[in-house]
Amino acid sequence: MRTKLVAAIIAALAGFGLSGSADAQQPIVIKFSHVVSPDAPKGKAAMVFKDLAEKYTSGRVKVEVYPNSSLYKDKEELEALQLGSVQLLAPSISKFGPLGVKEFDVFDLPFLMSDDTHARQMTASPMMADLNKKLEAKGVAPLAYWDNGAHVYTANKPLLKPEDFRGLKMRIQGSKVLDAAVRELGAIPQIMAFGELYQALQTGVVDGEDNVPSNILTQKFYEVQKNLTVSYHGRLTYALVTNKKFWDGLPADLKEPLARAVKESTDYFNATAAKDNEDALEKIKASGKVQVHYLTDEEKKAWVAKLMPVHKEMQSRFGKDFIEKIYQASGFKPPQS
Repeated sequence: MRTKLVAAIIAALAGFGLSGSADAQQPIVIKFSHVVSPDAPKGKAAMVFKDLAEKYTSGRVKVEVYPNSSLYKDKEELEALQLGSVQLLAPSISKFGPLGVKEFDVFDLPFLMSDDTHARQMTASPMMADLNKKLEAKGVAPLAYWDNGAHVYTANKPLLKPEDFRGLKMRIQGSKVLDAAVRELGAIPQIMAFGELYQALQTGVVDGEDNVPSNILTQKFYEVQKNLTVSYHGRLTYALVTNKKFWDGLPADLKEPLARAVKESTDYFNATAAKDNEDALEKIKASGKVQVHYLTDEEKKAWVAKLMPVHKEMQSRFGKDFIEKIYQASGFKPPQS
């Protein structure tokens, strides 16, 4: 794995050398790496960005898209971006905590973002602009946020009550908040790369996971899980990010057409994700492979009550004032105790 990364860095350095040459005919290559299927909303939006970027720059930019972890796995892609061996990613914002910007973990608080409107309102807020600066200090520049909708849970047993999680090995991303939430439910958190998850579910290395329906469908997780709970307990938000040095160094006359491609592919993604998640849930149900459960109002209240201690626990990590600002921006109202 390290050999692969070193080789990619050498290739990237060679590419940077070409971009500074007098050969004006050489297109600027943007490598766009992601970990999902080409048929998932992110995969489709990546291709839309490619087409628009190449069109709006009249071919002066060439975008190479690498889906399904074919270039980098999600554990290594941010390091590759910082080193300049890839120019564009769209990771979950849960990946930014391990990068050293722990504030992004706050968006994993259970039941924080209630709907699409509040989620997108938050990512457009002045608070996000401040967080973007922290990422830029790491060499990572956010270009846009892509809202991929609400999470559901899958497992090989029905998950209707908080106690149903007890003892299960649940795959999570590397977020302190997700770790705390799974432990609060009595389950055992297992950090695992997205590309390794299907086999881990198939072989029983992990018992379950949470994701948006479109990922569960396109990655075929529903084929190796027996139950799906429509809990909508969390949110999957992607950040379209680039290497700051690379982006700042682009010719000035390319920045406006590329910004246009970013905006239009973002609009496409948000519209596509909402529809794809709805359609995916219906296709999963129609497959007959999974029993689909919808939480009743009472069951949801029990989940929220069980997980509220995670919100209080995280005040020591983020600060009470910061969390209250997040509540205001997201529209979340803590239940009255």
